[in-house]
Amino acid sequence: MPFKPALRNRQPAQPMQPLVDPAGWTAAELAKDDSWIYELSETEADEVLGAVAAVQNSAMDILALSAADFAMPKLDKALAILRDELDEGRGFVLLRGIPVAAMDRAGVAAAFWGIGTRFGRAVPQNGQGHMLGHIKDIGGDQRDRTVRGYLTANEMGYHCDPCDTVGLMCLQPSKNGGWSRIASTVSIYNVMLERCPDLLNELIADYYFSRHAEISAGEKPFYKQAMFSFHDGYFTGRSPGDFALRAQGLPGVPDLTEAQHAAFKAFREIAHELHFSMDFRQGDVQLVSNPVITHTRVEFEDWPEAERKRHLIRLWLTDPAGRPMIPGLRDMTHGVEVKGVPLTAPLDVAELI
Repeated sequence: MPFKPALRNRQPAQPMQPLVDPAGWTAAELAKDDSWIYELSETEADEVLGAVAAVQNSAMDILALSAADFAMPKLDKALAILRDELDEGRGFVLLRGIPVAAMDRAGVAAAFWGIGTRFGRAVPQNGQGHMLGHIKDIGGDQRDRTVRGYLTANEMGYHCDPCDTVGLMCLQPSKNGGWSRIASTVSIYNVMLERCPDLLNELIADYYFSRHAEISAGEKPFYKQAMFSFHDGYFTGRSPGDFALRAQGLPGVPDLTEAQHAAFKAFREIAHELHFSMDFRQGDVQLVSNPVITHTRVEFEDWPEAERKRHLIRLWLTDPAGRPMIPGLRDMTHGVEVKGVPLTAPLDVAELI
């Protein structure tokens, strides 16, 4: 079924009132059809290849690449619709059919970056200044707090990233597992309002989040951010995941109350209950709006051959023209900014180790 934007049924969002928002979908609704997938035509795929060739011929640094440098006039019409779908629709899209196999790694990175420029400005994803992230198992264990979950094969907890939009491009799917799970924080909010309004009220407040030791000199190892907030009739949600729990014990961070722990637990349970799963094919690009979607990934089994290892490339994007947020919250969508650290765009996970 061709891509079809969500119905724009929206009412002004207010605290402790039911949310009516196009991003308030259910898994059952998404499972009815695949109208949330946009599949490139042959002409659009060729346009991507042509734009990549032009960039590579110019020897332009990927970090300097703007939308104007990556010409895709036909595909741009569709990407504008998809961008609107992130802010005003379901809050996620899947772009299918990027011709990954027809490009080298640098070309794939350029294609992903060029597409990303249509959805916002790329921001650093860690304290090393990496603007391109790589989701690949390097043999770590997420139970080790020094290891990032995306560099393991473990299941991850529901979370939101410090950016407006997170994009994932699939270079190589796993042998088995590794499915993406997404859940609407709008729907989670509404279920909590119905079942446990006292716990929901606990989440309409600021919380402390760990900076994961990725800080500039003189900065505190944590920051405060609203978990659920409202501005100009729009709701914004943040998942009470690992970064909120890892802030516990940091100097200056108060202990969570029993009620707050219970609210976190209820959120996680309802997210799992409401989640929608999707698998990735080579050349798929998933784009998720962090203000209305919480996401995770299940454990996976990899191929034994190194060249067949599951590998996704990630972009974090900030968008000043995105979903309305309370003052100051947009500043929390700039990724991991560490003063003095140069920005780079590594082409593989080996460059991250």
